[in-house]
This record gives sequence, structure tokens and C-alpha cells, in this order.
Amino acid sequence: MIHWTTLLAVEKVAKEGGLFDIDATLPLMAIQFLLLALILNAIFYKPLGKAIDERNDYIRNNQLEAKERLTKAEKLASQYEEELAGARRQAQKVIADAQKEAEKTASEKVAAAQKEAQGQREEAAQEIEQQKQQAFASLEKEVDGLSRQILEKLLGADLAAQR
Repeated sequence: MIHWTTLLAVEKVAKEGGLFDIDATLPLMAIQFLLLALILNAIFYKPLGKAIDERNDYIRNNQLEAKERLTKAEKLASQYEEELAGARRQAQKVIADAQKEAEKTASEKVAAAQKEAQGQREEAAQEIEQQKQQAFASLEKEVDGLSRQILEKLLGADLAAQR
């Protein structure tokens, strides 16, 4: 039964002019569509397009500024790196000069200390030699005195008589 009713509706539409009936509704629908397009354009699309364009301009300007800042930062970084390298070279030179000066001072002090030690050794050697001479002299006197005493005891009175 459903099929018969559908066929009857299709047959009725076909008799009236088919799917597209060109009468006053088609131009009216076209006018309504154009009015809707104009209203949407004025209310929605233009402000939205303007906002999108402003956002694009804002992004473009920020990108340009960021590129400029980046190039400036890179220039500053390279300049600072060059200055840092120069400062390091200068610091290394100062350190090398200070080490040379310290080595020179140390060698001078070592040489002076060695001279002083040599002088003290010579002085001590002379003092020891003097004491040695004094000790030998005093020992000679004692040896002479002891020899006489030994001889006197051994020889006894013979020597005393000869004197």
C-alpha cells in the first residue's frame, strides 16, 4: 500500500511540471539567498575578515620584530664572545708573566739562599778549623804534660836527678 501512495504522489508531481517548477518561488528564493548573503557579509564576514587581517598584521609585525631582536642578540653574542676571547688571552698572558716573574724571584731567592748557606758553611768550616786547632794545641799541651808525668813515673827519680 505504501508503494501505491508513493507512485500516486510522484505521478501528481510529474503532471504539475516535474521537480523544478519555474514560477515565482525560484526568483523569490534567489532574492532571499542574495539578501542573506549581503546581511551575513555585513554583519559577520567583514568584521571577522577584519579581525583576521588585524591578527595577521599583528603576527607579521611580531615576527619581524623578533627577527630584528634575534639578529641584534646574535651580533651582541658574537661581540661578547670576541671580547671574552680577548680577555681570556690577556688573562693568560698576565698569568704567564706572573709565573715567569715568580720563577725569576724564586730562582733569585734560591740563589741568594744558596750563597748564604755557602757562606755559613765556610764560616762554620773556619770556626771548626779554629776549634780544631785550639783543641790540638790544648791537647798537645796536655799530651806534653802527661808524657812528662808518665816519663817521670816510669823513670822516676832518674829524670829528677838529671834536672
